[in-house]
Amino acid sequence: MERVTGIGGVFFRAKDPEGLAAWYEKMLGVTPVPADYTSLPWEQEEGPTVFAPFSIDTDYFGDPQQAWMINFRVVNLDRMIAQLRAKGVEVVVDPESYPNGRFARLHDPEGNPIELWEPKE
Repeated sequence: MERVTGIGGVFFRAKDPEGLAAWYEKMLGVTPVPADYTSLPWEQEEGPTVFAPFSIDTDYFGDPQQAWMINFRVVNLDRMIAQLRAKGVEVVVDPESYPNGRFARLHDPEGNPIELWEPKE
């Protein structure tokens, strides 16, 4: 059976697409989509990716109006949290360490939930 090899993109509606793309670049290092086909898009490092539909009534994303949440892998959660907080971003750290790693939550300027994940080595 043929199967997909990874996530090729994450697409979602935004009130201010250009401003939101700039925020993701400034806060998380995710470069915006290139303006032409001669430039390369942001590339993620190889690693695990979870694809998980949730029940329609989940509270995992927070606001029930949110239909999606993105999870970014990070190498050092503590350094990423410090960097974001230094830029004025509110980050909530999950105090528990799980068998698969540690997590923290934040929201982009439009209220979309973001989870940061430091996988356990």
